[in-house]
Amino acid sequence: MLIVKGLMGVTVQLALFAALLLLPAGTWQWPQAIQFLVAHGVLSFIATIVLALVAPASLEARMQGVVHKSQPRADRIISYLLFPLMFIWFVMIPIDVFYLQWLPVPDFIVTVIGAGMFFVGYAIVTVAVYQNEFAVPIVKDQSERGHVLVDTGLYSCIRHPFYLGTVLYFIGITLWLESYLGLILLLVIFALLLARIFVEEKTLQETLPGYIDYMTRVRYRIVPFIW
Repeated sequence: MLIVKGLMGVTVQLALFAALLLLPAGTWQWPQAIQFLVAHGVLSFIATIVLALVAPASLEARMQGVVHKSQPRADRIISYLLFPLMFIWFVMIPIDVFYLQWLPVPDFIVTVIGAGMFFVGYAIVTVAVYQNEFAVPIVKDQSERGHVLVDTGLYSCIRHPFYLGTVLYFIGITLWLESYLGLILLLVIFALLLARIFVEEKTLQETLPGYIDYMTRVRYRIVPFIW
């Protein structure tokens, strides 16, 4: 059953996040990390249940594998780099907070802003997934699924709202957990996401009818009025 599979995936992801943060920290006494894990867990369980009920195709799309034979070679390389780097990034946050401490600790207001960015980013990602049942985790030709152009909702404003939400989500986490080093390290991850956008748009132009016209109608990729 899809909802059970989805909830199991959330549980595994949450356990992984907890291990990546708390084991390197060497302590449970990290309020910001506990707050983040609780918030992420609650939001993920709610989002999974809602999507399973109202948009099961969208949820199923997000649960596909992160590597597939139909991926363009460039995106396969990006996937092999991106996911290990995300693991390393998570681990470096507690190492920075508890051991390195190379940079000043963010002010309380910065951590509050970070938490806000996390919630906004998560909301954008969830809405983008709900509105687009073809938002799979990798770039690939989805013609066999009857891939159609989605140009309503968030997709009527920017071409890649999922990436906008992802950027806000990751920035929010590292500020919430009080790590400026994590913010700097995100530049590498964001560079890979940027590369993926170009690979994705090239693939969509070749495989998705109407996408070239859509690019002329919706000019901005992830930041309205900027880029």
